[in-house]
Amino acid sequence: MTDHNAEFARKLIRHLDRGAAQLKPGMAYRLQQARARALAGSTARPVGAGELALGGIGAPGAGGRHSGWGMAARWLAVAVLLGGIGFGWQQWHAVQQVREFAEIDTQLLASDLPIDAYLDRGFQNWLKTSFER
Repeated sequence: MTDHNAEFARKLIRHLDRGAAQLKPGMAYRLQQARARALAGSTARPVGAGELALGGIGAPGAGGRHSGWGMAARWLAVAVLLGGIGFGWQQWHAVQQVREFAEIDTQLLASDLPIDAYLDRGFQNWLKTSFER
């Protein structure tokens, strides 16, 4: 512990001791009883290496470790989610391309060019090069 942390701990202890000294005896007794009940009701066990202490939230299986099937199901859910996101992005991209093509077709058909301009080979080449940019 560094000197800064040790000094902070001493100040905190002094502050808590002063607060505890100001408690009424009945209040201190009730707090002591509540603490004893909480400690009696806890099923504290040492946390193993590589294991998270969850404080009873989302408690794992009987051995205190996640079962193989549960972990596999989580990874499968992550893989399905990522696959769904990828598929959705691909579909959105395809729809955007179709919209671009439809917009270009609409602009060409709505323009005032004569039909001969569409039949001209140079115009078709110009359309291909201008679309590729």
